[in-house]
Amino acid sequence: MSRHTGPQWKISRRLRYSTLETGKELGKRPYPPGQHGQRRGKPSEYALQLHEKQKVRHTYGLNERQFKRTFNQAFKMEGRHGVNFLILLESRLDNLVYRAGFARTRRQARQLVNHGHFLVDGRKVDIPSYRVVPGQKVALKERAHEFEFIKENLEHTDERLGFIDFDDEKKAFTYARYPERSEILTDIKENLVVEFYSR
Repeated sequence: MSRHTGPQWKISRRLRYSTLETGKELGKRPYPPGQHGQRRGKPSEYALQLHEKQKVRHTYGLNERQFKRTFNQAFKMEGRHGVNFLILLESRLDNLVYRAGFARTRRQARQLVNHGHFLVDGRKVDIPSYRVVPGQKVALKERAHEFEFIKENLEHTDERLGFIDFDDEKKAFTYARYPERSEILTDIKENLVVEFYSR
């Protein structure tokens, strides 16, 4: 399955979950799209698992193959499988660029990375799925400092999560540590995603 490139708000309404993490998508119409959007029976156990998996996948904007590969990589790590999976997703370069406030959405962050506007430890990285490890420094390229939309995004970023150590002057941040479970996607039940792939 390819990555979804259509309206994100429609996906959020269908899942009844804000994939943009703003809640705006569900403000006016907190029910699924379509003329039968408000008619829903009791979901099966499989439907609940699939629903949870789709919520995570669309939040991070991955296609099915990328998502499953990351899930399998998390399985090889020590600790809780579901939590490790979310940590790997949070450690993607495009996600950290979004978390740092350079972009308003993960899609915008992915495009910025694709266009080569970021350096990781001084080296250009244009792969959105690049996995950043704690201690690495991510900096906006000098020529991109004057982009008006990036300036606006940074100005509208009031606070950042604790695992991002941001330097306003240099337009850079350090991935200080792996995030704690309580800091990311608190409404997600990752155990349902694990159960989905364990069938």
